[in-house]
Amino acid sequence: MHVDIVDLRQFYYTMLGRVAEQSIALALSTVWARLPQERLVGLGYCIPFLDRFRADTERTMAFMPAGQGAVNWPVGEPSATALVFDEELPLPDSSVDRVLMVHSLEFAENPRETLKEIWRVLAPGGRLVIVVPNRRGVWARMEHTPFGSGRPYSRGQLTSLLRETNFTPGASAEALFFPPSKIRAILRLRRGFERLGRILWPAFSGVIVVEAQKRLYQGLPVASRASRRVFKPVLAPQGVPTTRTRLPEV
Repeated sequence: MHVDIVDLRQFYYTMLGRVAEQSIALALSTVWARLPQERLVGLGYCIPFLDRFRADTERTMAFMPAGQGAVNWPVGEPSATALVFDEELPLPDSSVDRVLMVHSLEFAENPRETLKEIWRVLAPGGRLVIVVPNRRGVWARMEHTPFGSGRPYSRGQLTSLLRETNFTPGASAEALFFPPSKIRAILRLRRGFERLGRILWPAFSGVIVVEAQKRLYQGLPVASRASRRVFKPVLAPQGVPTTRTRLPEV
C-alpha cells in the first residue's frame, strides 16, 4: 500500500525530512552529476529531488502513482505532474532519457512489471536510478517516516531484479546513516554519522541508491497484455439523487 501524498509532503516539511532529503540528494549527486538537455521522469514522490536536476534538463516530469495521489508541481508554473499507473506509463516507446524512482519501487504491486514498463519508455542507453529502503537499515524498521513502509530491499535483491528486467546495474551509493530521530541534537550530528557510516557500516544505510542502464542486446519474449486498471476521475459524490433529479415513473 502506498503512503498517502499528504503524509509524504508533510514528512519533507519536517526537520527530519529536510535532513533526509539533503542526505539522499548528496548520494544522488555522486551517481548523476548533471543531465544536460535530457528528458527526465520522476516516478513516485520525487519532488524534493527533481528541482536539483530540472535546470539542466530539456524537460522534467513528475509521475505519481494513483494509489499515492498527486500534487501540482512546479509551484506557480504550468503543471508537469501526471497521475499514473506504474505498469502503464502514458509515454511512447524510447521517449525519455532518465527515470528517477523515489518512494516507488517498494510500493509497486508487481516490481518486475513496473521495471519492464520503465525499460520500454527509456531511450537506448537510457539510465534509471532507484532509491529504496535498505532492509538491513534502521529506517526500514521505523514507521514514523515513509521509508518504514513498503517492501525494503537488500543490494543483492535489487541487483537481481534489475538484471531480470533487462537492466545492467552500475554505480551505487548509500544514504541515511544517522538514526531517524526527531531530536534536534541528534540531527545536528548527521554529517558525522554520514561520514562514519560510509566508512564503517555501509551495509546498514537507511536507503540504497542504484543506477542501471537499459540493456539492448538481450532478446525477451513479448506478450501483449490487457490493461488491468481503469481510472475514472470522480469530482463529486454520487449517491442519492437530489430533488432536482427527475425520478423514473413507477
